[in-house]
Order: sequence, then structure tokens, then C-alpha cells
Amino acid sequence: MTILGFTLVVTGFLSLILSLVGLKFSFLLFLETWGKGTGFVLKLLVLLLGFVLTFLGQSDFSGKGKP
Repeated sequence: MTILGFTLVVTGFLSLILSLVGLKFSFLLFLETWGKGTGFVLKLLVLLLGFVLTFLGQSDFSGKGKP
């Protein structure tokens, strides 16, 4: 889960940075079909989802952590 989350973080971050200079990832072009603003929000959601998955992948839910 951590690897998937990290991949989403990197992809979302790079897509946002590249969109600032006018470039786009070809596999993310479908996000732009509803407009530039919606595409931007969807890229932010990909980035946020990546952070959440990375956090959950690194969390210890067993209760056997440090006291």
C-alpha cells in the first residue's frame, strides 16, 4: 500500500508541476475532459489519496507499538 501511495503522490505532484508549464502526462489526459479547473482538483485528489495511502501503509494498527 505504501508503494501505491508513494506512486500516486509522485504522479500527482509531477502532473501539477508540469501543468504549470503547459505539459501533460498522456495517461492523465482524461482528467482534463471536464475542464481545466476540474482536472486540477482531480490531480489534487490523486495527490491527497497518495498521502493517505502512504500514511495508512506505514501505520501500525496492531496495538503493539511503543508505549
